[in-house]
Amino acid sequence: MDNKKQGSSPKNAQFNILRNDPTKGDGGYGVGSISLENVTPIIIDRESQEVFIDVGAMHGRSKVEQKVFFKDVTKEEVLDLDPHKYWVIWIALDRNQDGAYYSGAGACEILVAKQMKEGSRKRFGYKSMPEHVNSLDKAIKRRFALESMEDESKQSLKKFLVDFNNEYWERSPEELKNSLN
Repeated sequence: MDNKKQGSSPKNAQFNILRNDPTKGDGGYGVGSISLENVTPIIIDRESQEVFIDVGAMHGRSKVEQKVFFKDVTKEEVLDLDPHKYWVIWIALDRNQDGAYYSGAGACEILVAKQMKEGSRKRFGYKSMPEHVNSLDKAIKRRFALESMEDESKQSLKKFLVDFNNEYWERSPEELKNSLN
């Protein structure tokens, strides 16, 4: 983990903003496909409340997921190993006549054991793929699903979004603002 404080982000981290709509055009290849160009994964370390963008999460290769074994491990097994807890928040951006704004968000958790399982050289973790897919789907469909987050993480996310670009925040729907207050 970086030694950055709450609300920090790497200088080169960027939100992706819509470029082209893959459903428009000649009706050929790619019609109806889902574009992830306008979705950005944000990770919150639930212990330190460090917030950062990690585009590797799009493919299950974020910093927190690297070198972690997720297969055939139950949530209870990982909880017994005193896990490090994270939120992955999928944030969608759109643009209207006034400019870009946060248009959808879905949160899901990742648990990563701090210690090795007895008799193993692997670090185990837990994430529910259906939960991750559903959270991403909600963000893509311009819905907000942040109710599973605890208040401290909601405040950290709000601070990060406001600090990243206050104009995006100001143009965002009241539903997002209310869900993070």
